[in-house]
Amino acid sequence: MELLPCRLSIDDLDRFVARLGEIGDTHGATIQAFDARYVAGEAHLRRAVELADRAIARKEAIARDRAVEILLYAAGRRQIDRALEMGVGEGECDAVVLIDGGDEAGALTDLGGLDAFVGDREAMGGDEATIERFFEITAAERAATDAVFEDLVRERVALLVVEK
Repeated sequence: MELLPCRLSIDDLDRFVARLGEIGDTHGATIQAFDARYVAGEAHLRRAVELADRAIARKEAIARDRAVEILLYAAGRRQIDRALEMGVGEGECDAVVLIDGGDEAGALTDLGGLDAFVGDREAMGGDEATIERFFEITAAERAATDAVFEDLVRERVALLVVEK
């Protein structure tokens, strides 16, 4: 798995998503772009990939497309329309692009050539307050555990499996 923290400027979301799919197909990779505000670090996305792959292998996937299944797990939501909030949208935004499988290096090179990529980013994720709201992590929940914040987010990702 490769992660590309970046700044995007997207004029046409459908065209951008289609281009990600084309690059992924060319390199045998799955590519998904996330709004960086809702990413709680690399382990968050790595866990989403693991659980999505497990659901696909067990024929329990919610979505027909692996990239969408990864998005569902990363967002901790079963409904695609609700999970799309964690995806990128039109306009400028900080993002994290995930590339998994196939020729990841080749896909990464091709992604860097897209007009939508307008800058690099050092940090991978968003701030805790925004992520807390997105994943509905309460102050009481945080007070009841000594788990680090990222663990609480990964728990939300893992709970998608049991929320049927």
